[in-house]
Amino acid sequence: MQRTTIRDVRAYILVDDRDKFDHGPQGHWIRDTVIANPMSVYEEYKATRTSWGINVFSNVVVEIELDNGLVGLGVTSGGEPACYIIERHLKRFLVGQDPHNIELLWDQMWRATLPYGRKGLPLHAISAVDLALWDLLGKLRDEPIYALLGGKTKERLPVYATTVRPDLAQGLGFHGAKLPLMYGPADGDEGLKKNIATIAAARESAGPDFRIMIDCYMSLTVPYAIELARALEPYNVYWMEECLPPDDYDGHATLKAAVGSVLWTGGEHEYTRYGYRELIARRCFDILQPDITWVGGLTEARRIVAMAAAYDIPVIPHGSSVFSYHLQFAFPNCPMAEFLMISPAADRIAPLFGKIFVDEPMPENGYVTLSDKPGWGVELNRDALNLNRVVIG
Repeated sequence: MQRTTIRDVRAYILVDDRDKFDHGPQGHWIRDTVIANPMSVYEEYKATRTSWGINVFSNVVVEIELDNGLVGLGVTSGGEPACYIIERHLKRFLVGQDPHNIELLWDQMWRATLPYGRKGLPLHAISAVDLALWDLLGKLRDEPIYALLGGKTKERLPVYATTVRPDLAQGLGFHGAKLPLMYGPADGDEGLKKNIATIAAARESAGPDFRIMIDCYMSLTVPYAIELARALEPYNVYWMEECLPPDDYDGHATLKAAVGSVLWTGGEHEYTRYGYRELIARRCFDILQPDITWVGGLTEARRIVAMAAAYDIPVIPHGSSVFSYHLQFAFPNCPMAEFLMISPAADRIAPLFGKIFVDEPMPENGYVTLSDKPGWGVELNRDALNLNRVVIG
């Protein structure tokens, strides 16, 4: 086995990335569609999520370089604050260390950030570093990540689309479509009627068998979610996702116990195995949805998937592209992947990470396949990016 040590850790933001929907073409569905969200209760912040700052933290790219010149890549969100944590705190645990010791390095980063971490930005930062370490391990061993995890459990991975156009997603071969919920409790009965009408129209356009899911993005209350779920029973909704604030474990458990005609899913904004232990123990969800670039990276995500398998709970990660695909290929209880239709009209398949990678794997006819390239199998598209290394202080 090749032995080498870590020479440097670098954290970059993508200049202008945070405002890509502000300055993009008018009519981008992600920016210009009314979508229920935690701030929808305030009239001045209802129209668009960028009004309350969902876009203030740009993507972060992490490079870890070894003394032999080999470089590993990781990605997360978190902008300058995440870069600060990586460059000013986490880096000390990495430089001069053996990159093979991923468990040791993760544990040291986790313990060192406990006073201000456990969730949120510190875990985003740890995730990016962890993903870059796994990339290095794959390159050192000349194996793809899924092989390091035990090999493939499937030759191709079914994919569903997150979109406002389920008809177009169906035509592109996706195995279902997840629609953002447009209205929440603050919109009253009229908003509830509009939500029902939207799902009814989606069911009519897609036919009886195509899977329709709803992303509620932490915007509902327990009574509203129950009322909506029961009203949607004629339209055969497959799942309702993240209906409540992520820390409302009792509320999520109440929803799952109250209505069995739909699957209840969530976990996108939960962190580490400790958070998922709560979700499992309290019987909050039928399907768990960690984001591999936020939850603690691959090191923590594989623990979560294994823990879920002991309870026969499927894991369908929040769309994190290549980073979730490798995990899903390696574990039997990961049956399907999410793909965010990032194109303005949701009418074509475009890379989730935009120009970050040269060769991001893309779904074809509703499936993703992976190559046998080492590590994550992607390379940084440096020529197309305006990268700014952030070292503060």
